[in-house]
Amino acid sequence: MPNLLQGDMPAWYDGDTGLPVVYESELAAQREIADHHLTLIQQFLDGERDYDDAMTVEDFILPVDIWPDGSISVESGRRYGKQL
Repeated sequence: MPNLLQGDMPAWYDGDTGLPVVYESELAAQREIADHHLTLIQQFLDGERDYDDAMTVEDFILPVDIWPDGSISVESGRRYGKQL
């Protein structure tokens, strides 16, 4: 979850369901973040992205509770559902 001006929020939403993406394990989430950043670094090497943009890591992993409607909640009590 990246930390933006509006606070912590899910980094990715599923394109089909509109729900926040939840990974099976912490390792799976870590690998997804690493893969995303490898893409950004490659874009920098190819001249498609600035260095600062490619090297900034704002993502972090939080445990979540998954609700029956597919929404999630984090320890702080914030709940995230479908994105329209």
